[in-house]
Order: sequence, then structure tokens, then C-alpha cells
Amino acid sequence: MQIYLYQLRKEKGITQKQLARKLGISETAYRQKERGQRAFKSDEMFIIADVLEKDIGEIFSDPRPRNVGS
Repeated sequence: MQIYLYQLRKEKGITQKQLARKLGISETAYRQKERGQRAFKSDEMFIIADVLEKDIGEIFSDPRPRNVGS
């Protein structure tokens, strides 16, 4: 998720500082969240999806395959 979020943000030309301001958090806090060191709150996820013009599930879903029936 972290790499994909980074790529989407870069493609849109949005800095960590700009996105942090939209979320109402510090740039440091945003950086930690983008790196996966802290979790995004659900309201932050919706704001990020809106800013990046993507579906929230596309950005924040776990891309790892799941073992069904294990």
C-alpha cells in the first residue's frame, strides 16, 4: 500500500506537505503514515481518495493474495 500511495501522490504532483495540510496533520505524521509506521484514520483515507481521485479500496486494500480455506 505504501508504495502505491506514494506513486499515486507523485503522479498527481502532490507533496507530502500538501496532503498533510488537507488532512489537518503535520508533515511528519503524514510521512510516518505513508511509510506504514502509523495507520491512517478512516476519515483521512476518504480525504486521500478524494484528493487522488481514486476509489478508497483501490488505495488502501491489501494487495496480497489470501489463502481461502486455510
